[in-house]
Amino acid sequence: MRMSITELETYVTGIGQAARAAAAALAKATTAAKNAALLALARRLREQRVALQQANALDVSAAQTAGLAEPMVERLKLSDQVVEQMAQGCEQVAALPDPVGEITHLRPRPSGISVGQMRVPLGVFAMIYESRPNVTIDAASLAIKSGNACVLRGGSEALHSNLALCKLVQAALDEAQLPTGAVQLISTTDRAVVGRLIAMPEFIDVIIPRGGKGLIERISVEAKVPVIKHLDGNCHVYVDASADIELAVRVTNNAKTQKTGVCNAAESLLVHTNIAPLFLPRIGAVFAAQGVEMRCDEPSKTVLRTVPDAKLADATEADWYEEYLASTISIKQVPDLDAAIAHINRYGSHHTDAILTEHQPSAMRFLREVDSSSVMINASTRFADGFEFGLGAEIGISTDKLHARGPVGLEGLTSMKWVVLGHGEVRS
Repeated sequence: MRMSITELETYVTGIGQAARAAAAALAKATTAAKNAALLALARRLREQRVALQQANALDVSAAQTAGLAEPMVERLKLSDQVVEQMAQGCEQVAALPDPVGEITHLRPRPSGISVGQMRVPLGVFAMIYESRPNVTIDAASLAIKSGNACVLRGGSEALHSNLALCKLVQAALDEAQLPTGAVQLISTTDRAVVGRLIAMPEFIDVIIPRGGKGLIERISVEAKVPVIKHLDGNCHVYVDASADIELAVRVTNNAKTQKTGVCNAAESLLVHTNIAPLFLPRIGAVFAAQGVEMRCDEPSKTVLRTVPDAKLADATEADWYEEYLASTISIKQVPDLDAAIAHINRYGSHHTDAILTEHQPSAMRFLREVDSSSVMINASTRFADGFEFGLGAEIGISTDKLHARGPVGLEGLTSMKWVVLGHGEVRS
């Protein structure tokens, strides 16, 4: 149901005011209180699993009736395993060191003062996301531990699930004697709310969108507060001339096929010309067996024609930029490391790129010169994830260069301020 302009303004302003007040209280909360809320939330998730699944069934049924694609329906489901993973995620975040209040780089100055930096919460972040209701718990748990308030706007397809989850979060906050306004969920599906939410810097300090490219582009253009975002996940694997063939086949296959519809899956494969005759038939056979379409430059296609049942197509210029999120990969041969780095920096999305090599100088050049938020040596791009990086969870992945870059965890939801410790010093 659409709200009138007056109703919309009243509703969103109320949410913003409550979030701002809660942020001030949460910023000075003790680590013990924040951890107590997280552990209470983990307990409540387990205790209320059946009730959560009943609410979730309403969303799943509506999605199936509406003809939502099966992968999207699967993302909606709160299975026993997903509920347990959410509970464990809360416990893992509780076990992480509290970044708030940490003072670093404290050093004395000739004047007698000591200067350092203190880590502090951002304040209030608004997160706009689609499909997966478990994101509600990821966002809430990271907000609580980092001392931020958050306003959550999930997709309409998961409204019943998200409302039930948010109710548990607020009960856990209340149990720990923390303000329930620290985590709020937009309860209306009126899309006009998003437009207002991203244009109120008096209440919101940062916007974090997670969803399709169209959603993120819209928010990036219209937002009047900073945005932590990434638009595409065109991740590359570069197989260097000195790569170990067995390692290269195993890692490349995992990067592409372990899960295709995610932003850290490999979408482009670059292969050094010298190793292509050995490597391409091997990986081509693996991809053929799994039905992966290979969009190739002509030299790669020539080699791969010998692979039985290979699904081959000619790559176009657009393919080098493409995030497929499907069983498709672009393949190109390059003459050297310079060409690989140049290709990635031109066509890539600055998300995650990997080099497979046994040559240490080439590996270190790749780390230094590839302009991406995560760069890897001899590892699958699928590791570009907050949990795998030891962050406990992630609020999203940023390909921006200011403030946060790569998987955004607790530290990414904080900022630094300068602190000065003195003994009565005055400037002469």
